Amino acid sequence: MGGSIDLRLATPIENRRTGAGIEGMAEAELERSERLAAIRGGELASIHSWELVTAVDGPGTRLTVFFSGCPLRCVYCHNPDTMEMRRGRDVTLKEIVRRIKRYRRVFEASGGGITLSGGEVLMQPAFAKNVLRAAKEMGVHTAIDTSGFLGAVATDSFLDNVDLVLLDVKSGSEESYKKLTGRALQPTIDFGDRLNAKGVKIWVRFVVVPEWTDDVENVENIADIVCRWRDVVERVEVLPFHNMGQDKWDALGMEYKLRDAQPPSKETVERVREQFRARGIETH
Repeated sequence: MGGSIDLRLATPIENRRTGAGIEGMAEAELERSERLAAIRGGELASIHSWELVTAVDGPGTRLTVFFSGCPLRCVYCHNPDTMEMRRGRDVTLKEIVRRIKRYRRVFEASGGGITLSGGEVLMQPAFAKNVLRAAKEMGVHTAIDTSGFLGAVATDSFLDNVDLVLLDVKSGSEESYKKLTGRALQPTIDFGDRLNAKGVKIWVRFVVVPEWTDDVENVENIADIVCRWRDVVERVEVLPFHNMGQDKWDALGMEYKLRDAQPPSKETVERVREQFRARGIETH
């Protein structure tokens, strides 16, 4: 992953989510009443940024759209500017669909598609549902990248247009999850159970944060959770923590609790991967 390239910005993938914004997308300008009606109808959303990338966010080349707003407050978040919806820009459904059409041949050639990410995409489910439906009508592969905390708002009809869920399982117990994110773990488990029952494919993502998520017991707990969804989990992606978002926390005047934290060693990351592989799970 470290050597992958952002096709639009030509920057290393580990530096890609740096607030490139909505460059190239038309920003909507509506009166307050019109804006609220458009949001309710799923015709308008607060968007942080977009990018065209390969080797991340799902198979093939992906158009990834980052939604603004997130209910979690992860201590290691490298995009804290996506936490509040007000920091995004108003973009219409028509504009997103236009961009999907523009890259449709790229998706076909690479086996790629669109990924709706964030922030948290499920903060704006009506708009996301309309985007996903429009993409499927064009024959484009669809994915959402989510913590699953708001999984209850993803109705069955919403999930009918989702080919893949990139599900972030951030820690393995209620206590550690609450400490890490400020929220409860159970909604993520419930969402994964629904995906499993419905047959929606999952790629699990887990970030190894030294002294927060890396101990053996915590990883075993996460592996236990993932095994609940064995029928639909295609892979686990183990991602080492980095502190490249620290400057953003400082710029926003927010307390960054991992200021002195170091990335996990290669040995620790590989040990974590082996814990998943020991359960027969494809792990990267």
